[in-house]
Amino acid sequence: MANTKSITDKAERKAVKRTARKKAAPKAPRTGARGENKQKLKKAVRGQSKR
Repeated sequence: MANTKSITDKAERKAVKRTARKKAAPKAPRTGARGENKQKLKKAVRGQSKR
């Protein structure tokens, strides 16, 4: 993404960001599920906190 910190005009900054997005290479498709690296939880007994 383009560095737009120095641009104060909102419309101009928006246009610069948009052109930068269009020029950027497309992201590769996902190789695995979105949440595959999340910490998995076992079912806790009633009344116990999970974390």
